[in-house]
Amino acid sequence: MIFDDLSIFESKSIEEKKKLFGNKKKIAHTNKLHRSNMMLNPLNLKHLNTLDENIADVVTLNLEDAIAPSRKKEALYNIALFLSHLKNSKSFIVIRTNPFDEGGKEDIEFLNDFGFDAIRLAKVKSPKELESALKILDQDHKLHFSLETKEAFADIRALKIDDRITTANLGILDLLASLNLPQSLVKIANPTIDYILAKFLIDCKIVNIHPVSFMYQDYNNADEFRKWCEYEKSLGFAGKACMGPKQAIIANEVFDIDNAEIQRAKYIKEIFELSSSKGINGFMDDRYGFIDEPIYRDALNILNI
Repeated sequence: MIFDDLSIFESKSIEEKKKLFGNKKKIAHTNKLHRSNMMLNPLNLKHLNTLDENIADVVTLNLEDAIAPSRKKEALYNIALFLSHLKNSKSFIVIRTNPFDEGGKEDIEFLNDFGFDAIRLAKVKSPKELESALKILDQDHKLHFSLETKEAFADIRALKIDDRITTANLGILDLLASLNLPQSLVKIANPTIDYILAKFLIDCKIVNIHPVSFMYQDYNNADEFRKWCEYEKSLGFAGKACMGPKQAIIANEVFDIDNAEIQRAKYIKEIFELSSSKGINGFMDDRYGFIDEPIYRDALNILNI
């Protein structure tokens, strides 16, 4: 916990909270595992107080559509207050801002000097918004975006305009609304949803963007959430948006790389490099059959994660 007692903040006004800002700035997060991406509401101080020990690989502090316009400033100042007292965190911390021209610019400018890892820009339609955000975003911070519009979906690869743009988050419900398609399509193995997932995944991978699959809304249906995670992993995804700890635990389990897979990758790397040093890049192995350079590269990918 960041603070032992939250009652000191409960009756404070926004401006009074500003006077309590600290001077801490957590170090940049380096863990490459982004299996679970959990959304937190910054109006809930108990949620913010867990930033130093959250179980999710990624924590996203949401300033956008879950926050009423009348309370957006309060949410913004709450984030700043807790970040300014945060020494370190097990999670990669992202702040989901409003769309750039609807408050996002001001969100970034206000938060720029605080200790977080990335900004996630909502409802992006074109590279222009990302370019504008990059101009004011501190160089130490990454830029993520929410893919929620048909304009962005039509040309995902065009959105990779800078190496600091590292992650895309699929907002399936907003995207379906943008495409004039019903939410009832969101079912495992529905051909339309499969197309959306596959296009999103491959287009992101082509330009080296990490794709995060959509949030499953029925928080209490853990069995169905697990089925979605397993299905999306079979498609090639490595992480999923989560609503809370229960979903984060499941996502961490499903998208984790098991020890047997790691040991296999280490073995293939070692035996291939030994064989390659002798000028042989394709050979039969007693344990795993035929091994050549594509098999070797796959092992390197697993070990890199």
